[in-house]
Amino acid sequence: MSTVLGIVAIIATIGSIICWIMVLIKLFKEKGVLHGILGIICSLYPFIWGWINVKRLNIMNVMIVWTVCWILTMILSNSMQAMLQG
Repeated sequence: MSTVLGIVAIIATIGSIICWIMVLIKLFKEKGVLHGILGIICSLYPFIWGWINVKRLNIMNVMIVWTVCWILTMILSNSMQAMLQG
């Protein structure tokens, strides 16, 4: 069971990274290098910026997938940690 959860957590993490990169590219194009570097340092910034500009940039699908992947990663990571502790 924990192996399946681990695989799903890895897939969700990879999906989250892919979506982060997609939004980061939009951020670099729209706001410039300084905002892009800030987005690399703090991934929460492109996440919030993406949701604020979701309609204008037409990235609704990317943001929904990123949000679902992020939530899955958090839930599965905490579940696996709880399983390992006891």
